[in-house]
Amino acid sequence: MSKYKTPMLDELEKGPWPSFVTEIKKASLSSSMPNMADDELGQVEKSYVTKRGYWKHGGIVGVLGYGGGVIGRYSSLPEEFPGVAHFHTVRLNQPSGFFYTAEALRMICDIWDKYGSGLTNLHGSTGDLVLLGTTTDKLEAIFAEYSSRGWDLGSSGSAMRTPSCCVGKARCEWANIDSMDICNSLTQHFQDEMHRPSFPYKFKIKVSGCACDCVAAIARADCSIIGTWKGAIQIDQAEVKNYADAGMDIQKEIIEMCPTDCMSFEGGKIKIADADCNRCMHCIAKMTKALRPGKEKGATILIGSKAPIVVGSLLSWVVVPFIKCEAPYEELTDMIVSIIEWWDDNAKPRERIGELIEVKGMRPFLEAIGVEPQPQQVYEPRKDPFFFWSESDLEK
Repeated sequence: MSKYKTPMLDELEKGPWPSFVTEIKKASLSSSMPNMADDELGQVEKSYVTKRGYWKHGGIVGVLGYGGGVIGRYSSLPEEFPGVAHFHTVRLNQPSGFFYTAEALRMICDIWDKYGSGLTNLHGSTGDLVLLGTTTDKLEAIFAEYSSRGWDLGSSGSAMRTPSCCVGKARCEWANIDSMDICNSLTQHFQDEMHRPSFPYKFKIKVSGCACDCVAAIARADCSIIGTWKGAIQIDQAEVKNYADAGMDIQKEIIEMCPTDCMSFEGGKIKIADADCNRCMHCIAKMTKALRPGKEKGATILIGSKAPIVVGSLLSWVVVPFIKCEAPYEELTDMIVSIIEWWDDNAKPRERIGELIEVKGMRPFLEAIGVEPQPQQVYEPRKDPFFFWSESDLEK
């Protein structure tokens, strides 16, 4: 039983969905630091009542040799809730595609129960496996136990954040690139930039095997790598007929949903004007047996998405419409290095690369990384007119 009465939090245990309150109560029974989970509930209940937050974020905490991977967090009410006077977050570098064996998860959780609150977050938006709540004196022991079993810390702060990716070719037939191998290659290459923060602010890389974008790279990564293809979509007209015979309204569900109107359905056959296709994957995802991506595979590189802090949210912007992505990915890695160098040379503190491009413009950015201007890089139509008229022109 919790040592605090939490009537408002208890309401969150009702209903059909899993409750974080229930999980925190469970953690208080299994963790070696039960007061941490109990005091967290007490402090959160107080926040609900007073409508104030009592967490202090930041501070210099970490382990020897690493500048990131641990996020300092403290209670502003340590006398009232001593169990959460320190409540640091530890990030573990996740495996590509988020694949774990049950044995590995048990081992991670057993160590965390030994040194922390027992609370985890799989996975945070950063991609890392997030371990919530421990004290400063436990950090070195935590790192020693995890690193001795082959795990490494993830990233935090003004650094290259831990790259993440979708399951790619491991589970998905639509993957146009080996997203897991690319993610692992970039993680190995940028180890120093991940563990020793030296950037103006955070820089995130996410890799998706196709435009379905299961890791939301286009909305959450400074550099989005999204699998795509060149050439015509492969069509199996016999399977198209099978979909129609099975009751699919191809005209309504496929043709009229095409964002570029590049498809038609006549005489029981699908036709595609591939030059007008923007590779959104809608038709391929709906008719998996009848339509497949073109045979020449590669990736589109986009830049600049972020959540709102300095300016509002940004979506990624196409920089390279198509690039071959084959191991050892030297061309891709060199391009990312060039992107980071330009950003590092020009950005103000806490300025993301998308914000910097909005200030400086796309032209100097493309010149710096050696990419030629291309039509696919147009983000949106101009809002101001190209032509200006005098009063006398308007009178004509």
